[in-house]
Amino acid sequence: MSGQDTKQQIGVGSLTMFMICAVIVLDTLTASAAIGPSAFAWWGIMLIGFVLPYTLVVTELGTTWPAEGGIYDWVKRAFGDRMAARTSYLYWINVGLWMPSVYILFAGTFASLYWPGMNINWQILMCLALTWLTVWFCNISTTVCISIARWGAWAKIIVIVTLGIAGINQAIQHGLANDLQLHNLIPHFNEASHFLPAIIYSLLGLELVACMGKLIKKPEKTMPRAMLAAALLIALLYLFGTLGILAALPVDKISLVSGIIDALKILFGQSLASKVMLNILCLLTLFTFISNMVTWTSGSSRAAAEAAQSGDLPKPLGKRSKKFDTPVGANIATGLVSTLVILCYSQFASGNNDLFWLIFSFSSCIFLLPYFLLFTAWFWLRYSAPQVQRPYRVPGGKPGQWLVVSLGLLFILQGVVLFIFPDLLEGKIEAKHSLPIITGLAVTLLIGELCLLRFHRKTLRTGI
Repeated sequence: MSGQDTKQQIGVGSLTMFMICAVIVLDTLTASAAIGPSAFAWWGIMLIGFVLPYTLVVTELGTTWPAEGGIYDWVKRAFGDRMAARTSYLYWINVGLWMPSVYILFAGTFASLYWPGMNINWQILMCLALTWLTVWFCNISTTVCISIARWGAWAKIIVIVTLGIAGINQAIQHGLANDLQLHNLIPHFNEASHFLPAIIYSLLGLELVACMGKLIKKPEKTMPRAMLAAALLIALLYLFGTLGILAALPVDKISLVSGIIDALKILFGQSLASKVMLNILCLLTLFTFISNMVTWTSGSSRAAAEAAQSGDLPKPLGKRSKKFDTPVGANIATGLVSTLVILCYSQFASGNNDLFWLIFSFSSCIFLLPYFLLFTAWFWLRYSAPQVQRPYRVPGGKPGQWLVVSLGLLFILQGVVLFIFPDLLEGKIEAKHSLPIITGLAVTLLIGELCLLRFHRKTLRTGI
């Protein structure tokens, strides 16, 4: 039983579905639709300018060094233990900070659908229950996590495809809720600055697959095929889902919290059959929130556990299950971080979109920071380890190398800046939004540095 999970080999199909589940997040689909008709152009720009370079970089790193630590292992090879520990810390703690916003959204959506009078205390209890259900799933077996990821991917596909088809049907029968003529599709920074970072955020996560490195069947062949298939499917699904929402709802009526549900209600009408279909789709949407958290918790905890076992993060994070070899220490710590944030949220909750977006923006900034190191680590390893045989290489030689790293860093930078200062391109800074995020970033980074300093000193004393 103890080796059951580690002996199972993952093929192209399972790997593709794992990445679809990890990358596609229905809770931010409304943010991209809120940009308006020009969202289609922005998706095209992001897919060509960011997703393609990002996919190429992760494929090269993942096939050359297919370790369970994933991004942690790559940064460690490039920049050493301390920088790898910083990367792993940010990558891991982001999930604990992000989980509350996802489950707050879950509880709010559930309440609006099935329990309109549900008070905030019951919503908080639901968030806490979902947090520890996620931890339990991640602790019991990697096989369970892979299965949930696969089911979650299918649930996302069903919801998005149905949303897109219903949107097209709505356009044919009743016309579009938004004008999609060519002049409205032209992208403008000022109208997209609030939600443009959400598109970048929605496209990240492909590197999670490398945390399953030892479980992948023939990674040098499987990973490039799965990455390409996943990237193409993800692009099509996001575009199709955005079309469905914009077909149903005018831009000024799109809610960040309930946008998908609001669109589905309009698209499916009031007949009995439509109500049954609507409830099925709503339940599938809620399930995708859980599958997202299971996928991300499993992947990030594996990276944190490897860092802890190497002495770069607190030792308890490295504890693994003797029966399933899952990273129970990091999983439980993720649950504790999420619980703390949820309880803090309960003291200030007002149930509005602004608070949800504030928490989401904060956790997203933490999430984006390790990607600076992902791109620079790949770039540096090209020079520092030229002798290593690479089953797959990013094409284009040195010009291609510079182009890929420049595009990657540029898009990540604009994501972080606009999450903190969404009105910056209009020449405005809203302290009420930006100051809490900056404060949260400073506190999170300080805690990480204190942990690193403590364990670095301990290592020097013990000589371990």
